[in-house]
Amino acid sequence: MRLAWIAALAALSLTRPGLAQVPASLPAGPKVSVVAVTQPLPTQPQYTRIDIPVLREEVAQRSGGRIEVNLSTHAERNLSGTELVRLVRSGQADIGASTLSTLSGDVPILDMVDLAGLAPEIGAAKRIAEAMLPVVNRDLERFGARLMVIYPFPAQVVFCRAPFTSLADLRGRKVRTFGNSLVDLVTALGAQPVSIGFPEVYSALERGVVDCAITGSGSGVAARWPEVTTHVSNLPVAWALAGYMVNIAWWNRLDPQVRAFMEGALREISNRQWELGAAATRDGIDCAIGKADACRIHSLAARPMTEVPGTEADRAALREILEKTVLPGFVRRCGARCGEVYNQVIAPIAGIRFGG
Repeated sequence: MRLAWIAALAALSLTRPGLAQVPASLPAGPKVSVVAVTQPLPTQPQYTRIDIPVLREEVAQRSGGRIEVNLSTHAERNLSGTELVRLVRSGQADIGASTLSTLSGDVPILDMVDLAGLAPEIGAAKRIAEAMLPVVNRDLERFGARLMVIYPFPAQVVFCRAPFTSLADLRGRKVRTFGNSLVDLVTALGAQPVSIGFPEVYSALERGVVDCAITGSGSGVAARWPEVTTHVSNLPVAWALAGYMVNIAWWNRLDPQVRAFMEGALREISNRQWELGAAATRDGIDCAIGKADACRIHSLAARPMTEVPGTEADRAALREILEKTVLPGFVRRCGARCGEVYNQVIAPIAGIRFGG
């Protein structure tokens, strides 16, 4: 109910007038061309509803044509997402965006921001992201890049080919995961984690290679998973937090007025992405279960699914697994310093300390 309430407020804010805007004008000066590589696919609402209108259109319009953003997606550049830090560091892109778990191969501490079970609702995810942004940048800036904002995809939830009523029912099933902490979570539930690239998940579910799969509620609907699954949980197990980063050398060379203008644009993008993340979470579930009057962002499933409500037992299990399995596993991979940072920055928000 709390998640639905947050999503409803977010959906209203997406349509009301008077949202904060990109700065209204920029003084005349030399033209600035910006290369930006952002979302994985050109069909995602994070791209069509936010990146294109703000980065490509509003920036050009409000700068009087002075700033031109050459915008593309990972797919259009034939990228998997793991290359984004190096792409930005090398100057092949001035701005890049990708999920933090994808970028954590280069910067392990990024995984800490979105551990499985860490944020039961989007408000907690946002507070953690804001608190961690300056912390992770101390590591990321060694690569010549800086995260400007962090934003969410829809809540990561469980889709299954056969009925289930709780996370405990996943025991013994093969579950598609991504990222180390989701692997730890699924293993702790007694299920078998299977690593499969997102484009291949539909066929894996169809053929029974996996029994269940985790992705964003809206992302699963957009990929037509309701055709090959029957039940979907509404319980967030993670948020697939992502971020926009800039090449520091390029950023520092910008005219201060241009830099301030772009900071405003990125703040506006962040606001809209958090609103969309909340709205798209519930919208994805509503579209999956065939609730036509509430399905506004994604496409309505041709074959409605059954919604599996998260229970208090599920939420308690997530917290226990986070404390006893996911968090210790992360610290083993990242090092003792990461455990100290977690206790200093995230524990006061999450209410769970590393080491008890």
